[in-house]
Amino acid sequence: MSAPHLLVFGFGYSAAFLARRLAPKGWRISGTMRRLDGAAAIEAAGATPLLVTAAGIRDADRVLSSVTHILAAAPPGESGDPLLALHGDLLQTPPPKLRWTGYLSTTGVYGDAGGAWVDEGAPLAPVHERGRRRAAAEQAWADVSEYTGAPAVIFRLPGIYGPGRSAFDQLRAGTAKRLVKPGQVFSRIHVEDLAAAVEAALALEGGTVLNIADDEPAPPQDVVTHAARLLGVAPPPEEDFEAARPRLSAMALEFYGANRRISNARMKAELGIAPRYPSYREGLAAILAAEGH
Repeated sequence: MSAPHLLVFGFGYSAAFLARRLAPKGWRISGTMRRLDGAAAIEAAGATPLLVTAAGIRDADRVLSSVTHILAAAPPGESGDPLLALHGDLLQTPPPKLRWTGYLSTTGVYGDAGGAWVDEGAPLAPVHERGRRRAAAEQAWADVSEYTGAPAVIFRLPGIYGPGRSAFDQLRAGTAKRLVKPGQVFSRIHVEDLAAAVEAALALEGGTVLNIADDEPAPPQDVVTHAARLLGVAPPPEEDFEAARPRLSAMALEFYGANRRISNARMKAELGIAPRYPSYREGLAAILAAEGH
């Protein structure tokens, strides 16, 4: 049997960690990029770069002919999921080897839950356009599975952090903030745990929806405080959220406008895994250790 071939459409930070797990195990991986200067990073992760233009992937029918797994990781635009907008017609006559599809979505599709725990059975109630587009893209990929016969696995992701993308980097750059909004918590996932979950899900034979999150939703200011303690630096001063509101960006206001705790029970049950980094404390410690501190 030939090696499995994973196409990642929208190869970025998280996909690089996944590729570094899969490539040594015999996977062939192709990753798309919008700019030629992204090729080196894709190759460094063990994948083959594919340039995407306004017309799509060059020779897309040839590329898809050998693909066994597709992971859609690019954010949707006005035309919906970009892979389906460009090449959905090619999937209507299913690629001959395709046996799995996955879509990286967001827990933003749930909207605000007032701090309550949210599982995959919760109704979708996105309150912003980005969330509504994600919900529509989830449905589009579920529809694709109906005519390809390949299961669609929807991953709903909270905030992703890891090496090069953590509170450490914000503290070092002087951009870290400790906004305090009483009762506000966020879920998060270490990028290595995300990659492990996607790898495990590649073996699923049926479609499903999975929250991928750690065990401990926490107030964001606590994460910054802990990171500063590990670095041995003073944390930034606490700021009242309401007092800071006029200075916050639309993205920040959207971020703080949703309060929910994401349940990972189905992830553990269906994938048979638990987070290696069950909270931000273990995750941050591992990042610092990898840096040699």
